[in-house]
Amino acid sequence: MLVLDRIALILTIIGGLNWGSIGLFRFDLVAALFGGQTATLSRVVYTLVGIAAVWCISLLFRDHRAE
Repeated sequence: MLVLDRIALILTIIGGLNWGSIGLFRFDLVAALFGGQTATLSRVVYTLVGIAAVWCISLLFRDHRAE
């Protein structure tokens, strides 16, 4: 697995856990850690998680037998 694939997967897992905490507990961990949903650092994290999720879509269509 490529390093970029692992980074994207880790960021996607972080995003999924954050959404889980929002759904279950109404607690946004990213916003709590980085100063609110509109803080610049929070928006950077949200953007990176979104880009990682788009990257992970490519994992569904790759031929993993060659690895």
